[in-house]
Amino acid sequence: MSDALGIVVHGATGRMGANQHLARSLVAIRDAGGVALSDGRRIVPDPLLAGRNAAKLQALAETHGIDDWTTDLDAALDDPRPVFFDAAATAPRAALLGRALAAGKHVYCEKPAATRADDALALARRARDAGLRHGVVQDKLWLPGIRKLRRLLASGFFGRVLSVRAEFGYWVFPGDRRPAQRPSWNYRAEDGGGIVLDMLPHWDYLVETLFGRIVAVNCCATTHIPRRWDESGAAYDATCADAAYATFELEGGAVAHFNSSWCVRVRRDDLLTIQVDGTDGSAVCGLRECRTQADADTPRPVWDPDAPATADYMRDWSPTPDAEVYGNAFRAQWEAFIRHVCEGAAFPWDLFAGARGVRLAEAALRSSAERRWVSLPRREERPPCRP
Repeated sequence: MSDALGIVVHGATGRMGANQHLARSLVAIRDAGGVALSDGRRIVPDPLLAGRNAAKLQALAETHGIDDWTTDLDAALDDPRPVFFDAAATAPRAALLGRALAAGKHVYCEKPAATRADDALALARRARDAGLRHGVVQDKLWLPGIRKLRRLLASGFFGRVLSVRAEFGYWVFPGDRRPAQRPSWNYRAEDGGGIVLDMLPHWDYLVETLFGRIVAVNCCATTHIPRRWDESGAAYDATCADAAYATFELEGGAVAHFNSSWCVRVRRDDLLTIQVDGTDGSAVCGLRECRTQADADTPRPVWDPDAPATADYMRDWSPTPDAEVYGNAFRAQWEAFIRHVCEGAAFPWDLFAGARGVRLAEAALRSSAERRWVSLPRREERPPCRP
């Protein structure tokens, strides 16, 4: 037995909306027969695509066999479908989610939920007080490499965790000689752009889930490339940071350092790599793979700059085996959110969690502007999921 769940998908024609959220998540769930609930029912997504470009919406709907699409946002909000999802530009998101909540819809959105922490927290409180379900995308928790790292942490492999070092980023072309592979609004603060607001909410939930609460941040955010070219080839000034170098102090004393840059050429295993060092072992994970070096297998390097290097440091790491079948990370969270909406299953990745990510981004920007450490007091507690 299957039931339909109507979902207004706003921003479906963008890269993330079309690929990850629509094709690889909602359409894939639909084509697989829906999400199984504990009572035996299956919930099949019924999307309404909403956006500004009629031609793109129509083409996307036809590609995926979707009947309904509209360029009328008011009509989409008035539609009886009970869930509203937003993956469009960041700047108008908080106001749009507020309208969806006022229409009585459960809301789910890409991060960040807002450009200001106060606005994100106000949305969370509003959704809670209205008894509506709410969530923010935190996809990296379901990546195979991160799941392997979580398994190592749960087993006690590291002993006491000492430090975390992460490298994220790649070269985004300015757009003059070769087209940029990210939209131009990403580099305008007035449109909600900037790598701090884009990436530090990710690092907030990753660090808190894996290693513990962030109690302070020290960040240098900078604009390495101040002049870029947009989709039409017109030059514009970048008004926000395209790189951020952040150090987090964690509850318990561990230190985490995350470099995030759209101005770096990749010479590492993956676009995101995280190294964890502990008293009993270390690990390096990427998006899909994870390699370890236990204390007993750790070589004994000797510093000698006057002799040619003979050690193969990469060889001394062991791959972590696959313990399960890993699916698409976005789809995994969509399935969890659908269960949350339809049967009250636990869903801790809510608007309160999203607000904490925005708060870290704000603190990092303040740290950079004032050139100092910024403390993060304990956050508002997340209320328990309603049954």
